[in-house]
Amino acid sequence: MMAITADGPGTEPPVIELPVIELRGISKFYQMAGETFTALADIDLKVGRNDYLALIGPSGSGKSTLLNMLGCLDTPDQGQYLLCGQPVASLDETALAQVRNQQIGFIFQSFNLLPRLTALQNVMQPLLYRVMSKQERLSRAMAVLQRVGLTDKAQHLPSQLSGGQRQRVAIARALVTEPAVLLGDEPTGNLDSKTTASIMALFDELHAQGQTIILVTHEQEIADHCRRVVRLVDGRIVADRQQQQGRSALAV
Repeated sequence: MMAITADGPGTEPPVIELPVIELRGISKFYQMAGETFTALADIDLKVGRNDYLALIGPSGSGKSTLLNMLGCLDTPDQGQYLLCGQPVASLDETALAQVRNQQIGFIFQSFNLLPRLTALQNVMQPLLYRVMSKQERLSRAMAVLQRVGLTDKAQHLPSQLSGGQRQRVAIARALVTEPAVLLGDEPTGNLDSKTTASIMALFDELHAQGQTIILVTHEQEIADHCRRVVRLVDGRIVADRQQQQGRSALAV
């Protein structure tokens, strides 16, 4: 018998894809010198699969606080955070640690590599918490090092790498768990302009391959690479714009 749906005979109902990230009325407060400081105020935000988003705004606007919230490093005082459709508040510490390890890839301005481990060993670190053989960990780590163009540096220590190479290792480490989203906190802040262009070309390539990416930046040239720019001022979203070919008139 032919299936009948609201769209007519024989048609399948539309598949509704959940956002990778959904924030509903998120607020965060801090107590400072006996006064309440509002770091985030009633933030509503949806991030879809393969979004390429820049969070911009002046110092103190709430960018880093929001990124910490997205990365499950901080919790809201009000509102709800859904990651891949799952309420983060419902997770215990063990489940939350698992989410951070498996669903979120972090990239920091200061690289945060372990200095006594090789590039390959640094990339393998997030996989130590997975049930897989050492050979599987090695194979996956080498595969992501190849994606970032560093297979020839696999046995080098961080001190033997340039700043751009260290950041590529950090990106490979973030990618190795195949996360739902990559979060970058000023990922080119310690790099010169030529190296910055190289790293941003890598982010562009990862986005073209389907990776969801969110970058915090105060640099317009970094935001120009992204397909969407969200601007914060005083803990509130004041603009959320799509960009044509990664360009926008928004000023940081």
